[in-house]
Amino acid sequence: MMLDYRAVDVDNHYYEPLDSFTRHLDKKFKTRGVQMLTDGKRTQAVIGDRVNHFIPNPTFDPIIVPGCLDLLFRGEIPEGVDPASLMKVERLSEHPEYQNRDARVAVMDTQDIETVVMLPTFACGVEEALKDDIEATMASLHAFNLWLDEDWGFDRPDHRIIAAPIISLADPVAAVQEVEAGLAKGAKMVLVRPAPVPGVVKPRSLGDPTHDPVWARLAEAGVPVGFHLSDSGYLHIAAMWGGKSTFEGFGAKDPLDTVLLDDRAIHDTMASMIVHGVFTRHPALKVASIENGSYFVHRLIKRLKKAANSQPRHFPQDPVEQLRNNVWIAPYYEDDLPLLAETIGVERILFGSDWPHGEGLESPLSFTTELAAFDAGDVRKIMRDNALDLLGVNVRA
Repeated sequence: MMLDYRAVDVDNHYYEPLDSFTRHLDKKFKTRGVQMLTDGKRTQAVIGDRVNHFIPNPTFDPIIVPGCLDLLFRGEIPEGVDPASLMKVERLSEHPEYQNRDARVAVMDTQDIETVVMLPTFACGVEEALKDDIEATMASLHAFNLWLDEDWGFDRPDHRIIAAPIISLADPVAAVQEVEAGLAKGAKMVLVRPAPVPGVVKPRSLGDPTHDPVWARLAEAGVPVGFHLSDSGYLHIAAMWGGKSTFEGFGAKDPLDTVLLDDRAIHDTMASMIVHGVFTRHPALKVASIENGSYFVHRLIKRLKKAANSQPRHFPQDPVEQLRNNVWIAPYYEDDLPLLAETIGVERILFGSDWPHGEGLESPLSFTTELAAFDAGDVRKIMRDNALDLLGVNVRA
């Protein structure tokens, strides 16, 4: 589908350099945060005194070719084809756009992309690895956000690249300070892990009133929260059924893990925000689910209706309407997008390509192939206008 405007992609990724967590880290956390240790030719990430396998090769060299796993994630591998054969890699040095802002903007021009929301790769696994050391968590993410703004920029006047700082709610006071620092530097979105919040005594719900100062400040600023697929710690559930308790990026996996856990973290995240009253207390707060699929929406609506019917005093407002008013969804491209539009409204659907990850799209605008059932006006909403409304930015048409 040809577009007569440039698209806005809310799901783009960078590949972090080895010093993204250490360049600006307070020295007293040198051995408590992220360490990159090299033994001969191999570099490993050590987090919290343990080798971390969320990203097996933190050098990202070689790196997976964008979109090469497309058939795998569509479930369309031809009979007789080994899924492992789909994996293709290339040298990182051949693609400066994966780690350099100017090079990335030049590639975006060839892709007919106006604006991207730039999201982490390695960093999606750090908070889980540090959950038992809250002080190191906050210091490490603060250092990471300083690197992120330095190399990519939270936002610049042209709005070409919007890099989202990561906010941990584990320390509620430090979380507000991190939000204020991001807003002062022009952040247009912040990332919060879709997971229970680590605590000194026990985990907390995202809807715990302890976090209200963060939600209130973001609502006041009109800056949305992005919940991107991360290590949410849910493999502990798989471990209850005999599986592994820690995430590993590659290697053999038990398919039961997928059946048990697929989109469960984002389902529970949105449930905690709605049921525990975040949108009731902060009706202007906007949140976006990115790279978590969309089928959880249908299950969540069913369960919200049941909870509201059985405990109406707990729900002063219709929880399903809060979902439709406050939540935007960047679905997987292989999802049933007309059904999603029917469920939450086309104005709440966002285009995200997951570029340049292997499970994403080789060519971001091929997402439009999935929009054949939509008219041109609705396609424009999905591919551009909805994201600009969410982010509160104006760019040329």
